[in-house]
Amino acid sequence: MIVIVMGVSGSGKSTIGGMLAERLGLPFLDADEFHPPANVAKMAAGTPLTDEDRRPWLESLNARLKGKDSAVLACSALKRSYREILARDIPRCTFVFLNGSLELVRSRLANRQHRYMPASLLESQFAALEPPQDAIEVDVSQAPDACLRAIVSRFGR
Repeated sequence: MIVIVMGVSGSGKSTIGGMLAERLGLPFLDADEFHPPANVAKMAAGTPLTDEDRRPWLESLNARLKGKDSAVLACSALKRSYREILARDIPRCTFVFLNGSLELVRSRLANRQHRYMPASLLESQFAALEPPQDAIEVDVSQAPDACLRAIVSRFGR
């Protein structure tokens, strides 16, 4: 089973995704670790990525996932088209959508420093977000442990 934990920057993808992987005994991948240098430079400069910027990155993530029996991936996966690329030819792929308000996520970003993703790009992420219709949705106003319990309960474990 492949689980993709998705949401905007600051929604808790790395934290909750890592906790989920540990709980399920699965490998954990953070999509941020696989961005090409040009994407990192663009984001670090405060410029949102385009669909064209993201496509090769998403395709490389899909190839990595297809090479695994099971894993948890933390990835923004904001648009339906991005999720389709990520899940292509993966028979058992589940999305977990970490949903939170702009105000909540903005307050979290004010208290953290990402190595290249500035808080100024948050509005562009919310603008691009196409909430999934077929995902496990979790309200991230809860503590990470409560989010983890909500996700795991949906897997029946």
